[in-house]
Amino acid sequence: MKLTIHGYSTALYATWYYVEELGILFDAGDGVCANLLGKAGKIKHAFISHADRDHLTGLLQFNQLFAGLKPTIYYPKDSGSFPFLKDFFTKFDPHNTGTNWQEIEDKSIIATKNTIQVEAIENGHVVQPGLLKSLSFKVYETKQKLKSEFVNLQKDELIKIKKEHGDHFLTNVVKRNILSYSADTPIENYARYHNSEILIHEATFLTKNETNTKSWKNKHSSLDEVFKMVANINIDKLILGHFSSRYDQHEIDKEIKKHIQHYNIKIPVHRIPVGKAVKNILAQTPIN
Repeated sequence: MKLTIHGYSTALYATWYYVEELGILFDAGDGVCANLLGKAGKIKHAFISHADRDHLTGLLQFNQLFAGLKPTIYYPKDSGSFPFLKDFFTKFDPHNTGTNWQEIEDKSIIATKNTIQVEAIENGHVVQPGLLKSLSFKVYETKQKLKSEFVNLQKDELIKIKKEHGDHFLTNVVKRNILSYSADTPIENYARYHNSEILIHEATFLTKNETNTKSWKNKHSSLDEVFKMVANINIDKLILGHFSSRYDQHEIDKEIKKHIQHYNIKIPVHRIPVGKAVKNILAQTPIN
């Protein structure tokens, strides 16, 4: 499945990614509606990873404009900010109703379309013992594929078998991880994103040493850690974002190219420039 992904992601200020073909929004920082305009009205499912303001403040305008289209906003079950926002919106825009607010748990699976499912995965960005505060997400496409032993049969033979035994006798279920979105998270488990066709991953800091100096804050990834992980798993495309604005874009690009060469990365690597929204990210020229 070819995906059209629009996004903006600068640490501290705003992060959001919209996947057109799926009607899915990942996070909703400032500017999501201002950049997407009418496209934002096609968002049916908004998955919010955690309650940091740079990941949710765009919900105010989104709800005001499109509540009547009955979108669903999913959020970590122990994030009290979201019930508060729901209550605020009800009082602030009492005439705009229809938004469904749904708390989700680790390993929750949400069917968004007939063949599309989104799995929520707890991550270590916000750690409070016993509470679920922060999520990553994986998107799967599920299809029925004709079993190999039936591939060469004629149409009338297949119809006969189907009538006698049903569809499931003829087919196997094929499940593909078409997209993974890390959200804000430290690098925790290489296997988590293995075999993702597209991986959107944060890289707030350029080096691991810098993440160590921020140990008192919510945990993030560094660019060098992300590339080390990518070099050890199988993915088809990489989108990097959430860079800190402390870095010059030239500095970021130089570091990305250095790691691409060091780890001999052959897949397309895209990045979200600091302070800029990118339309149709995968249609842009990869940095490598």
